[in-house]
Amino acid sequence: MVNSEGDGLPGLIIDWYNGVAVIQSQSPGMLKLNELFSDILREIFGEKLIAVYDKETGEFLYGNSEPALIKESGHLFRVDFVRGQKTGFFLDQRRNRRLAGEYAQNRNVLNLFCYSGAFSVYALKGGATSVYSVDSSRQAIGWTKENIILNGIEPSRHHSDVADVKQFLPGLKEKYDMIILDPPGFAKTHTVTHNALQAYIRINAEAMKHLNPGGILFTFSCSQPISSEMFRSAIMSAALESGIDLKVLHRLSQGPDHPVNLYHPEGEYLKGLVVIKI
Repeated sequence: MVNSEGDGLPGLIIDWYNGVAVIQSQSPGMLKLNELFSDILREIFGEKLIAVYDKETGEFLYGNSEPALIKESGHLFRVDFVRGQKTGFFLDQRRNRRLAGEYAQNRNVLNLFCYSGAFSVYALKGGATSVYSVDSSRQAIGWTKENIILNGIEPSRHHSDVADVKQFLPGLKEKYDMIILDPPGFAKTHTVTHNALQAYIRINAEAMKHLNPGGILFTFSCSQPISSEMFRSAIMSAALESGIDLKVLHRLSQGPDHPVNLYHPEGEYLKGLVVIKI
């Protein structure tokens, strides 16, 4: 609903989950206005509004709700906005998940940093033969399993592991037709940009080694200080390090409901590439 600078309200994020509005204030000024925003939401949505949750204080500003059940592109997801990352779900990846589902047909898929398994669900509903989901959080893997069941997917087509991806990949023997690599931000400030780029190179180089010929890699960066060209250069370096030839099929970003102010290019925080191994 509200994307900070992109919607002219710096420091304010409001996401809507089937009647539950989750407010995330990233500045003290916006935090002081949360009660006002709650009143405005009640005025706009009336009885459609079940609850308003303040992510920063961990309190309901209006109403109350258990984790929300949402439908995205026909797929069901349980969103735990209290314990989940950010507002509970990564709505900015909606279009990219649809694209991954289109490419997943008849492929065995590895989903790294899977969080609550949204990419896994899209891949399986898109016809993937199998999906292996990996995340270091046991809670995240639990949410992934729940979302697989919610969508009526045969459990035997999905496997999961609680593991640190950076330690998991070097010991992995299998190869995959498609890999999704969506790590958390490696750089929060410009002072650590170099270290972040090295981290992106290392983890992408390791992932590329596990692609079958003709395999597809969906790789992302949500680090605001890393520009699109910096990220593209990191992926090229990873390919050179791995001795792999790649072609770029798509350049990805956040969806149109996460607009970028022309005078605030830092708002284009989500970068992604879809590449195919030649």
